[in-house]
Amino acid sequence: MTERVPTSLRPFYADWAGYNRRTIEGLRTLSDDDLALLVLSVRDGGGEPWPVWAVAGHTAAMRVFWLCDVFGEPGAELTPFEGDTPGWEDDLAHPRTAAEIAGAFESTWAIVAGCLDRWTPAMLGDEIRRDEAGRPSEVHTRQSILLRLLSHEAYHLGEINLALGSNGREPINPWPRREWKLGAPAWFREGEHPPR
Repeated sequence: MTERVPTSLRPFYADWAGYNRRTIEGLRTLSDDDLALLVLSVRDGGGEPWPVWAVAGHTAAMRVFWLCDVFGEPGAELTPFEGDTPGWEDDLAHPRTAAEIAGAFESTWAIVAGCLDRWTPAMLGDEIRRDEAGRPSEVHTRQSILLRLLSHEAYHLGEINLALGSNGREPINPWPRREWKLGAPAWFREGEHPPR
């Protein structure tokens, strides 16, 4: 019997939708004080530490940057990040609310989900060249960008959780045990929303 190769990438990245959902659920619970906590990390461009809301906003914005700006995928106009970066996530003088941050994750997830549905295993090696003034040219594949996005999201959620936990707040749990319990339905882990 010949196994059929999936026609989209969705089965390979099935748990990402659930991870995104749980991150959004956690972000929605953050108070303005939680969102203002500083994430004490050195940034690529240097400067002052960012508050939790800016780190979360940056995380969502990178989906648009890599998938829309670099790879030309549609949907940026349906997010807060349409146009060139930096965007609203970089304006530290204008703090964002939990609803705005959760909305940014929801709207940018639609772009990720569209790619996972449209892109096929055969497309993973497709390359794109990225040229930026004053920097050496870069070559990225669809696979490298998906891996970059996943690890980028985990990295920054770790930073956010460190800021929350070290200030006595409840961290956001992207992998609650109940969702992987024996007998738990797959949508619990994989789904953007519970089935109706």
